[in-house]
Amino acid sequence: MHRRAIVAGLAALPLLAAAAPARALVAPRVRTLSFRHLHTEERLSITYFKDGEYVLRALASIDHLLRDFRTGDVRPIDPALLDTLHALAGLLGKQTFEVICGYRSPATNSWLRKHGEGVSSNSLHLQGRAIDVRLAGLPISRLRDAAVALARGGVGYYPVSDFVHLDTGRLRRW
Repeated sequence: MHRRAIVAGLAALPLLAAAAPARALVAPRVRTLSFRHLHTEERLSITYFKDGEYVLRALASIDHLLRDFRTGDVRPIDPALLDTLHALAGLLGKQTFEVICGYRSPATNSWLRKHGEGVSSNSLHLQGRAIDVRLAGLPISRLRDAAVALARGGVGYYPVSDFVHLDTGRLRRW
């Protein structure tokens, strides 16, 4: 019985592959992102993945753009977070992410916790694993829904502040 189940499963694989969109089966060879940082007005459009590898200079440019704009501190941004952004831009047909917050230094995080609400003491912003964004010209509810559907980490929805929080932590939403 076990052998029949395996054979039946293997026989179904070509049908499953044919039913899936071709682009879902092949990872993009080139991955490009575009950003506009709303606090610094800096813009960046850059290819960060090419020929099967992350482009180190491009990652450094993204790290700089997503630095803590209050202190100037820079930390490497998790490439998995960039891949999530790339996937979302592709799904939603939009290009430019408007950045509210990328990396956040311990000093900034502490200040925000004292002067605001909802700032975690263990924020993934501190590790370069979170970003607060919106996509130019797109309702943030659509960005939230697409991010939840991707199921790649945490998704926070902040309609009053007009942004979506994305991170590479465990799967959760709020």
